[in-house]
Amino acid sequence: MLSVKSVRTDLTLEAHELLKEQYLREENQGMREPPGVEVENLGDDDIRITRVKVTSPTGEAAIGKPMGNYVTLEVPGLRNNDQTLYENTCRALAKELANILKLNDKSTILIVGLGNWNVTPDALGPKVVSNVMVTRHLLEYVPEEVDEGVRPVCAVAPGVLGITGIETGEIIKGIVDRVKPDVIIAVDALASRKMERVNTTIQIADTGISPGSGVGNKRMDLSKDTLGIPVIAIGVPTVVDAATMANDTIDLVLDSMIRQAPQGSEFYNMLKSIDREEKYQLIKEVLQPYIGNLIVTPKEVDDAVDRISKVIANGLNIALHQGITLQDVDRYVH
Repeated sequence: MLSVKSVRTDLTLEAHELLKEQYLREENQGMREPPGVEVENLGDDDIRITRVKVTSPTGEAAIGKPMGNYVTLEVPGLRNNDQTLYENTCRALAKELANILKLNDKSTILIVGLGNWNVTPDALGPKVVSNVMVTRHLLEYVPEEVDEGVRPVCAVAPGVLGITGIETGEIIKGIVDRVKPDVIIAVDALASRKMERVNTTIQIADTGISPGSGVGNKRMDLSKDTLGIPVIAIGVPTVVDAATMANDTIDLVLDSMIRQAPQGSEFYNMLKSIDREEKYQLIKEVLQPYIGNLIVTPKEVDDAVDRISKVIANGLNIALHQGITLQDVDRYVH
């Protein structure tokens, strides 16, 4: 059995899919939900929205994610320069953020752009920070010049340990102690299990974030437990682990062969007896001498990260400032 925790993915949606695959293969109980996990599917073919709620320690243990709410927006068309879809995605993201944030008029928001700005697939957070409307200084020094409905927003891109020599969590803790925001919104690049979700999927979570966990480089958690205030995480998968890609490809072949083999035959039983966890570990061991710990990203990642960072920034701008429209935001950003 290939366990949820052994596969490199930061997406709760994918962890849930893995769990359902296990139920199908081993328990033959159809597509029922595991205990402690609630799923709601919304949206349309252009923007698919999935809300996953982990409600109990049982669900947390099964899916490998902390208890809380996870919203995933899948927008395959983001790869194309479709202006209408771009605007609709910004509005859909803003709506989901507003539902999770539940801010009052005076709430101070700190946006943290996690990641290394020198590495394109990891530069999502800093790029988002460069496109958000920061207003805290205006409300403090020239409040009469600020329109009604604008909330105090500040933003920082703290870099990574290798650049600053300081843990990101320590930097954020210092800022929180000084600025005293009501909520943190952390934006980071994630790792996905499937290539088709790279640069086209946005995940929102109210459980905080562990920077670098998707690529095996976990740092100090940014969460309510460590920082004392709610932490909302926004992430987009920009990379895929090579061993996971190879493993999923072989799984598809095995599943196809199982469906075609006569049930009860020796070949069928042999295919069913293959241990998925052992197979995944074997693939990692075989690849290690040749490619090491390889992480894969599409060749057009520069344009993709620029595009998706503007979607997230505009979604944040609309959600955080009442009465601000997408047209207002575009004038500010561009």
